[in-house]
Order: sequence, then C-alpha cells, then structure tokens
Amino acid sequence: MIIDGRRWRATDPGIPEERRQELVNELMDARRAVGAAKRAGDEEAERAARARVHAAKVALGERGPKWWEREGPPDAK
Repeated sequence: MIIDGRRWRATDPGIPEERRQELVNELMDARRAVGAAKRAGDEEAERAARARVHAAKVALGERGPKWWEREGPPDAK
C-alpha cells in the first residue's frame, strides 16, 4: 500500500483472523518492550525486543518473503 507517496507492506490477508490478532498483540507488546528498554538504557533488552518486533512482522508478512508472490496457502514456504 502507498501512504504519503511511500510504499508500505501490508499484512498477509491469508492469515486467519485469530492468528493475525495474536501476532498483532505480540507486535504491540514487543514495541512497548523496545520503548521500555530504551528508557531504561538496557541495550541487551532493546536488542531482544527488536528481534521480537522483527519476528512478529515476518510472521504477519510485513517483512521477509513477499506473500503476494507465494504460491499455495499462507503457511507455504
């Protein structure tokens, strides 16, 4: 999708709603953990939280392989 002239990846629409919500919840928790770690000056915790953000975004299809180019069901690789 394009917002203000910038291209952004959207969540894979093939992810079942219940699983999508679980992943969104994890993403939001991880983002809060990034902020808390930054405020605390804890670089190790920040790295771990950023890894959680990345993993959630990959699972949602917002990073990693392009879901719109994949053949088969959403869990296919």
